[in-house]
Amino acid sequence: MSERAVWSFDAIGTAWEIETRDPLPSSARAAVAGLVADFDAAWSRFRPDSLVSQLAREGGTIPAPRDAAAMLETYAELSGATCDAVNPLVGESLARRGYDATYSFADRGAVAAPTDWRELVRWSSDTLELRAPALLDVGALGKGRLVDLVVETLLPWAGEDLVVDASGDLAARGAVQRVGLEHPYDPARAIGVVEVTDAALCASATNRRAWGDGLHHVLDARTGEPVRAIVATWAIAPTAMRADAAATALFFEGGPELAHAWGVEWVRMTSDGRVEWSPGSKAELFT
Repeated sequence: MSERAVWSFDAIGTAWEIETRDPLPSSARAAVAGLVADFDAAWSRFRPDSLVSQLAREGGTIPAPRDAAAMLETYAELSGATCDAVNPLVGESLARRGYDATYSFADRGAVAAPTDWRELVRWSSDTLELRAPALLDVGALGKGRLVDLVVETLLPWAGEDLVVDASGDLAARGAVQRVGLEHPYDPARAIGVVEVTDAALCASATNRRAWGDGLHHVLDARTGEPVRAIVATWAIAPTAMRADAAATALFFEGGPELAHAWGVEWVRMTSDGRVEWSPGSKAELFT
């Protein structure tokens, strides 16, 4: 088998690798770079000039970024399934625990996200409105959404022979990808492997983006406290946004039911080392 072309770069705070049969031309790379720049300018809560930061300061109504309706409608499903444990206004909760725009990692105490977020956040295909200043965070599904957009952008050049890997969120078209499920307590080990083709696999774990005394990036929006019962999740879906969203939901009660409704295969590990999986999961588990 001939060696495949790999393009590596950093974007939205993480490492990316795009694998294709032939090297991507400069026009394809420029298209991806422009896409990532636009997404970051809209949704990054770590940039003072982003649309998200503008809404956090001022509230109000702005022209809707291209992804607003798709992401917020999925957030509504996540929130409903998890009894509001997943909430797009969790940004201030994360910032208060130290995962803020300066990456201070200084814990200033727990604060719950607004439970009436559906009244505060309004969207359509044309506009995005926050009726009061609040900090949106799309971390529950945003990276998956961007992976889908990158895949869509590259198909004219790569065809159905493409792998986009954004450090835990992977979409594969064409060849089968055999992926290890990293043990959350020992990154040198895997708890199993799974094959992915013409689908997306997204993973989340509490050992990633962790700091201080047991703090990490997966918070229960109802309390502002980090989740404890589940430590890692993996989800496979036709799109990376759905897989990413399901991987987040699986940290909470209601997550498995939502995954079932979406037709998502999943695996998750509890804090006491038990492994659970969906009916019909094709993952090969070692434990």
